[in-house]
Amino acid sequence: MKVLIIIPAYNEELSIAKTVKSLSHATIDIDYIVINDGSKDKTREVLINEKLNFIDLPNNLGIGGAVQTGYKYALENDYDVAIQFDGDGQHDAKYIKDLVCEIEEGANMVIGSRYISELSEFKSTFMRRFGKNLLSSLIKMVTGNKIYDPTSGFRAVDRSIIQIFAKRYPIDYPEPDTIVEVLKKGFSVTEIPVKMKSREAGKSSISPLKSGYYMLKVSFSIIIAGLNTKGVAKDGH
Repeated sequence: MKVLIIIPAYNEELSIAKTVKSLSHATIDIDYIVINDGSKDKTREVLINEKLNFIDLPNNLGIGGAVQTGYKYALENDYDVAIQFDGDGQHDAKYIKDLVCEIEEGANMVIGSRYISELSEFKSTFMRRFGKNLLSSLIKMVTGNKIYDPTSGFRAVDRSIIQIFAKRYPIDYPEPDTIVEVLKKGFSVTEIPVKMKSREAGKSSISPLKSGYYMLKVSFSIIIAGLNTKGVAKDGH
């Protein structure tokens, strides 16, 4: 399969080169594209100096716009699988093959989950665990499917989902919304256990101050998406 790694990057000058180099730990053939989302630091200079593959967005579109740019690139270049991979060094390339294997076995979307393995070493705050459980419950309510890690940004999708995401992708915190959309349209979503690392540099775009607003906004968005998304056949007809 022809596999593209989509790496959104905003102000990741200290980690982006190491993140791209870590892709060498993947045990299958892959391509990658970094989406420089209007970074205000030296991310662009690092990408140029290191001769990395990237698309330079002149303005900051947010995570949704950056990732959608990657999906448009995947569609235009005829990729079979697209995998989101954070630019901050938290994702581990050794799991890329496992994600692709799930696609080869028939899944339309595969989520790298921090929570489905008893051996998981991922630690989070009480509020993050509460939020994760709330979103998971809401997704179960509107789709009938249990998703253990609805906010994971480490995800693989097949060609049919690439086509959908290239046309439309939520702007803010899109992971839960897109899971609902994919499930409501009759596609399959699976999870595999992964371990994630701590951010090596920079800071998360979701500050503690934004967490409450995030939870409220995403909760309403899941409910609305569950009510509005109509099921369609997998061939899009």
